[in-house]
Amino acid sequence: MFTLKFSADKLKKNDSPKKHRRKGLKIRDWKIRNRVQLAFFIVTLIMGIQYYFWLGQVARYGGSAIPRPNGVDGFLPIGSLMGWKQFLITGLWEKIHPAGMVILGFAAFIAWLLRKTFCSWVCPVGTLSEWLYRLGGRLFGKNYSLYKFIDVPLRSLKYLLLAFFAFAAISMDKASLQSFFDSPYWKLADVKMLRFFTEMSVFTISVLLLLAVFSLLIKNFWCRYLCPYGALMGLFAMFSPTGIERRPDACTDCGICTKACPADLPVSTKAGILSPECTGCMECVEVCPIQDALDFKMLGVRNSFWNAKRVAIAVTGIFVFIVMAARIAGLWESQLDTKLLQTMLPGLNSVSH
Repeated sequence: MFTLKFSADKLKKNDSPKKHRRKGLKIRDWKIRNRVQLAFFIVTLIMGIQYYFWLGQVARYGGSAIPRPNGVDGFLPIGSLMGWKQFLITGLWEKIHPAGMVILGFAAFIAWLLRKTFCSWVCPVGTLSEWLYRLGGRLFGKNYSLYKFIDVPLRSLKYLLLAFFAFAAISMDKASLQSFFDSPYWKLADVKMLRFFTEMSVFTISVLLLLAVFSLLIKNFWCRYLCPYGALMGLFAMFSPTGIERRPDACTDCGICTKACPADLPVSTKAGILSPECTGCMECVEVCPIQDALDFKMLGVRNSFWNAKRVAIAVTGIFVFIVMAARIAGLWESQLDTKLLQTMLPGLNSVSH
């Protein structure tokens, strides 16, 4: 528990610091985002298990009594990015893994509207990364931060990775895009993704263990330095009408908000946080003990409107709405024939891009 020292000149117009304290936020609201994260993580895990059994039945019988969980297409973001390019230049919606485009579109929209909330509220990889650094904090008593001259260049790595994939997508013309989406590689991309998890090589396991160790020590190591998906969301967030606003006249400079920030942003020393690294997690706002010192402010919306509960409702509500709309519009279900997929599976190892 933190101990605060309140400055007399900042409280001279008030009888007690308690007038400034937020009531009931410390325990109740801190758990809201964690519950949302857990819900999305469990749904993702269930989809993975369901997909495994669906694919097993397709491989045996050429069909399945289990419906395909199309949400697994969300693990194919690069192909989905190429799908969006094809849609924007031709008007054609990709039909093999269309749900990936829907999920990428949702992530980009919510990143623009409420900053990178996809990363801190929805993404299962981001959730796992957060669980690891919190576990590391318990094991080692703290998390470690890299020196700024190392941290800043490393943060640029994810943007370099994004630039590489974006260049590959942008440089493709209509014919190349269509050829890619018609290829055996794209038809089997989801199967290959499953094999990545079920048939890991020693090298893959070693890399994942190394990432896990770094994630125990450093807050959100993967998200901060290596995730191109998060880098893309950060670009959309740069144009967001929402950001963290700090009011120096109310702030007591206790620094709790900076310590709570999963992205290690200097919240307590800035008038506002508009960094593309901000994930809209609300940690800094919810941990702040001073009423109105920090606000998750949206242009045109009254102060203190956004709290953890309303962000949770917005993120989950928009996600459900977009998915349901996509299903109704026929933009969610994969159109790949399961009989065709069955004939392609034996040659999976020979398929490459």
